[in-house]
Amino acid sequence: MSNIAGTHISTNGASELAPLRAKSGWIIALGVVYVLAGLIALGSVVFATVVTVFVVGVMMLIAGVAEVINAFQIKAWGKFLLWLLLGVLYIVAGFVTFENPLLAAAVLTLMLGFALIVSGIMRLILAFDMKQETPWVWVALSGVITLLLGLIIVAHWPVSGLYILGLFLAIDLVIAGASWISIGFGLRRHALQRRQRGSRPAFKKNRLPPAGFILLSAPRSAPA
Repeated sequence: MSNIAGTHISTNGASELAPLRAKSGWIIALGVVYVLAGLIALGSVVFATVVTVFVVGVMMLIAGVAEVINAFQIKAWGKFLLWLLLGVLYIVAGFVTFENPLLAAAVLTLMLGFALIVSGIMRLILAFDMKQETPWVWVALSGVITLLLGLIIVAHWPVSGLYILGLFLAIDLVIAGASWISIGFGLRRHALQRRQRGSRPAFKKNRLPPAGFILLSAPRSAPA
């Protein structure tokens, strides 16, 4: 019964991956595009920072419009004004990022630096509160790295606002591209293995009946 269930699960998994295996070439091409975009961003981190700020600005505009639309769905005047004010602030912040992207990049970088500092401190506190049996050292190391990164960003501010966001975007694009490439080659390798298993001839083994069956089925001699 368990073998039948395992075969059924593996068959379902293979059928779900079949469309992805057919498009493995496109997945690899997408990964290559991501990696190339990341390398271009590494070559011009200031331009990548401006692009990141524009993306944040678009997200703020969309969030602001959504907040305004949501405000008109609320009947209470106090909550209506609160949601409306919040939406207007998002919209204004989105337009400010378009008007002065470098200033917006400096503000976002400063916020990122303080967020990393707070995150690093919280991880260190969590690491020292963990039990000795747990891998608290890795949590503490992660907290130290995050804290140092935040301190470096804040120490070099506002100059760091010109390249930090673009650098993060470039690294993220390269990592995402490498992940897509590995997924595409993994799907292609899996499809090749399935094709090779399907092309092998199936040999049927002639099984002999058990010895007891042979003795019982043998003809008995008539008594003299």
